[in-house]
Amino acid sequence: MKILLTGKNGQLGFELQRALAPLGEVVAVGTHDCNLADVDALRALVRRVAPDVIVNPAAYTAVDKAEADEATARAVNAVAPTILGEEGAALGALVLHFSTDYVFDGTKQGAYTENDRPAPQSVYGRTKLDGELGLAAANPRHLILRTSWVVGAHGGNFAKTMLRLAGEREKLTVVADQFGAPTPAALLADLSAHLMREHARTRGTDFPYGTYHVAAGGETSWHGYAQFVIGEALAAGKDLKATVDAVAPLATEQYPTPARRPLNSRLDTTRFCTTFDLRLPPWQDGVRHVLQQIL
Repeated sequence: MKILLTGKNGQLGFELQRALAPLGEVVAVGTHDCNLADVDALRALVRRVAPDVIVNPAAYTAVDKAEADEATARAVNAVAPTILGEEGAALGALVLHFSTDYVFDGTKQGAYTENDRPAPQSVYGRTKLDGELGLAAANPRHLILRTSWVVGAHGGNFAKTMLRLAGEREKLTVVADQFGAPTPAALLADLSAHLMREHARTRGTDFPYGTYHVAAGGETSWHGYAQFVIGEALAAGKDLKATVDAVAPLATEQYPTPARRPLNSRLDTTRFCTTFDLRLPPWQDGVRHVLQQIL
């Protein structure tokens, strides 16, 4: 099996290189290898590699910056997945693509299912949704995994930011009315490898292609997430200025940002777990493992 992997230097791309290595030859590329916003270069890359599977975790993820840079965000988040879908279809390749909870408006009371109507409220969310639609239309052999609040030991993320700030300040304020599930990059990578093995085993016959929600079990707020990170770090002997009790809750309206964030980022993973007979562990387990690596 030959696998083309984009975004090799990102949180998820880094873990995917590890998880996919036993499956076959992995051709991993980053921004310096191929600019996803360059359509001709992207098509040439796929044709040159001629992969059996294309895995695309790469994305324009600067959510606030995207509000003023829609052209670049659209090129990477919407156009590139469509191109990968087209080129993959020509090769008969599976395309595994990652998307986001930002395709929803965050106003639902319960967890979002795959049947809920998307209503993105930001450039990032709109371009990611357009990427989903473009890929699905271009290639029926696709898997789109929507996830939330990705965290890993490699690259920048919320947990690392909280550790840094807690080391610099005695008090922190963190948004407490946005809810979701911190999802380890390593978990997503391992699940991806499982799906690809299953696809290879069935040779794509009657394989359940489509869109799935994949996130760690349980839920928390950014405030609760920050408290957990700081508590675990202190318990591990990390020298921090801020304590768990020094993390004060903040309302979203008190912290305005250029891009609107969904208040509810909870994703119902029932379809994924039932279809592939898998269990998604609690978010605390994954974050704790990531913190062990960071610390």
